[in-house]
Amino acid sequence: MEFTEELKKRTAKCNRIIKKYLPKEEEQIKTVTGAMNYCVNAGGKRLRPVIMKAAYEMCGGKGDLVEPFCAAIEMIHTYSLVHDDLPEMDDAMLRRGRPTAHVKYGAGMAVLAGDGLLNFAYETALKSMDLAQGTKNEDEKYVRIIKAARVLADKAGIYGMVGGQALDVEAEKKNMDLDEDQVLFVYANKTAALLQASFMCGAILAGASDDVVADLATVGYDLGVAFQLQDDILDVTGTVQETGKSVGIDEKDGKKTYLSYHGLEETSKEQMRLSAEAVALLDKIPANVDGNKDATLSKAFLEGLIRSLTKRRS
Repeated sequence: MEFTEELKKRTAKCNRIIKKYLPKEEEQIKTVTGAMNYCVNAGGKRLRPVIMKAAYEMCGGKGDLVEPFCAAIEMIHTYSLVHDDLPEMDDAMLRRGRPTAHVKYGAGMAVLAGDGLLNFAYETALKSMDLAQGTKNEDEKYVRIIKAARVLADKAGIYGMVGGQALDVEAEKKNMDLDEDQVLFVYANKTAALLQASFMCGAILAGASDDVVADLATVGYDLGVAFQLQDDILDVTGTVQETGKSVGIDEKDGKKTYLSYHGLEETSKEQMRLSAEAVALLDKIPANVDGNKDATLSKAFLEGLIRSLTKRRS
C-alpha cells in the first residue's frame, strides 16, 4: 500500500459521504444552512471521518452503517472551528484560505451556524437507525448506534473537547500559567477526545468487543497528545516555510506547553513513546475478520497514518 495515495482515496470518499449528509438550503433557513455548508465545504484533512471509517473496517464492519457518524464527527469538528474563530475567541479572519464564518456572515450568524452544525451532527448520526432498519441483526445494530452516539456526545462535550477548550480559553483570557497537569488536560480533551471518538465509534458500530474499544480509546489518546506535542516541537524547531504558519509563538506569548516543563529532548522522547504505543496497540488487535481484506488494509493504513501525523513537519 502506498500511503499517500491511499490517504487521498480515503479522504475523497469521506468528502463524498459528508456532502451527501449536508443540510439542504431551504428558503426560510438558507442563510444559516448556507453558512453551515460554507464552513464544512472549506475543506481540511478529514482526519476524524477517515479514522472512523478505517476503524470500522479494521474491526470487521461492512456496509454504510458508519457513514452518518463519519459526517457527524466532521460537523462537530467544524462547529468547534467556527466558534474558535469568533472575535470573542481567537478572532481569526481566515480559515483554510477563505474568510471565516463571522467575517462572511457576521458574528451572530456564525454562532448559529456553529450551533446548527452541532445539533445537526446528532440528527445525522442517528440516521444510522434508518440504515439498520430491516437488516440482519437489526436490534443489535440499534444498540451499537446508541452506544456510539453516547461516546460521540461525551467526547464532544464538557467532559471532552469543550472542557479542554474551556480551560485553554480561560487561561488565555486571564493570563493564567497552566501547570503540567492542566496542560495535559487541555491536550487530552481539546485535541485527543474527538480522535478517541473516531476510533471508538468506528469499532462500536462494527461490533468490536469492549476490550478492543478500550484499546482504541488509548490509541486515540496517544495519537492526540503526540500530535499536540509535535505542534510544540514544531513551534520551536520548525520554519515558516515548513509549517505554513508563524513559529515561536508559544514562547513569545508566554504560553505554557509540555515543552515548557520538559524541554525539547524529553518532549521528543515522549512524543515518540506515545506514537510507538499507539502503533503497538493497533498491532495487537486482530484485523483480518473472517478473511476480510478491507480489515487488514485499514489496519495498515491506520498505522501509517499515526506515523505520518506524529512525524509531520507542517
